[in-house]
Amino acid sequence: MKSVKKAIHNGLIASLFLILASLTSAPLHSDETCMSPYMAKIVGQEDYVYVWTLGVIGLGDEQDKLVTIDVNPSSASYGEIIATLSVGGRNEAHHSGLTDDRHYLWAAGLDTNKIFIFDVASNPAQPTLHKVIEDFPEATGGIVGPHTTYALPGRMLVTGLSNTKDHGGETGMAEYTNDGTYIETYWMPKDGALNGAIKTGKYADGFGYDVRAIPHRNALITSSFTGWNNYMMDLGKMMSDPQAMQQFGNTVIVWDLHTRKPKTILDVPGAPLEVRCAWDTARNYCFTTTALTSEIWLIYEEENQWKSKKIADIGDASKIPLPVDISISADDQLLWVNTWNDGETRLYDVSNPHAPKQIFNKKIGDQVNMVSQSWDGKRFYYTSSLLGNWDKKTGSKGDLQYFKAFTWDGADLTQTFGIDFIEAKLGLPHQMRFGAKALYANLYSKQNDKRVALSR
Repeated sequence: MKSVKKAIHNGLIASLFLILASLTSAPLHSDETCMSPYMAKIVGQEDYVYVWTLGVIGLGDEQDKLVTIDVNPSSASYGEIIATLSVGGRNEAHHSGLTDDRHYLWAAGLDTNKIFIFDVASNPAQPTLHKVIEDFPEATGGIVGPHTTYALPGRMLVTGLSNTKDHGGETGMAEYTNDGTYIETYWMPKDGALNGAIKTGKYADGFGYDVRAIPHRNALITSSFTGWNNYMMDLGKMMSDPQAMQQFGNTVIVWDLHTRKPKTILDVPGAPLEVRCAWDTARNYCFTTTALTSEIWLIYEEENQWKSKKIADIGDASKIPLPVDISISADDQLLWVNTWNDGETRLYDVSNPHAPKQIFNKKIGDQVNMVSQSWDGKRFYYTSSLLGNWDKKTGSKGDLQYFKAFTWDGADLTQTFGIDFIEAKLGLPHQMRFGAKALYANLYSKQNDKRVALSR
């Protein structure tokens, strides 16, 4: 236990150092607006986008891999793949997340339950594999399907989608140190095991998916999806199975951030997925979208009570647009919503969070899933893959499985380049995370200066 506490202490020191270093730099930030508030910020132009990619039988080496793309317009290799790192086999590569000091990128596999920890700091242009967590279900007491890997000070919080008992949707969260030492498991509250949480509506299903922190309100917010039995099933087969379609989450849970105990269970029927919270500390709310019902929901605090309510429809629900990733602007005024089935991105004015208004939409490809935007809201990146067994099998060249970069001028998205992941024999591109040389150069320069001073 002493070694664990020491690791936590060292992680907190490193995190504080990076945050202080970033505060002494120029105020222009370029970073995903949906990342942890505890994370060090990239200053200026991002250099790289790391794309966690699912391997495909018969395509290239068939393995899951981390793909590094140069996205700095001033670079000679702008718009090109500059590195790939295969991890062996197919794990259902899905989401990834950076530690608070941005030293490590955690990338998870929903099928094998492996978590690959990449070092993206030592050489940001050429990430290396630092460690693989191979005992996630055993260490956590039965969690399956590691999904969101979310930065807390010196720690990583990993949400699950399923469990070892029945591969259904009941699951939990696990806490680790930044370098991959297991700390604790926190089970999602459910009927019969509320664990102190207050059930405010009809549901207490124990399902999980995403997680976000609101530090100034001492709150964690989690959402809910479905279990291994469903997410590893063929999409057409699942949608034609009435029993399978009943196995989706209907809850958002508000937790005590410091104690990691569940406090309030809110009804959000229809599989609420990504959670995106306002940055301004005067705004105590988050957005989520429901995959099955194509709605935007608001999770908000009113008179010290957390509540949930539907605030908008997304497209025509009868056509199953299937909302997936969402992205909030740094000033909390805009919300981008991707819909996988029709390949569109939609922009909502959320200056009044209780009454969003759609103000723009654009077709990105035959399908679209993830979106990452720069902190200034001028650069956008999109990828296409949802799940290996759910993705469309046919489509237009360059529009089925891709990475695409755009600029936003306040009126339209203009594509700057795209990479066809099928033509490049890479696989199915999913989660994106940013990297920058300057962040680590500044950090290591200051660390080296400190070492020299100490040696004298």
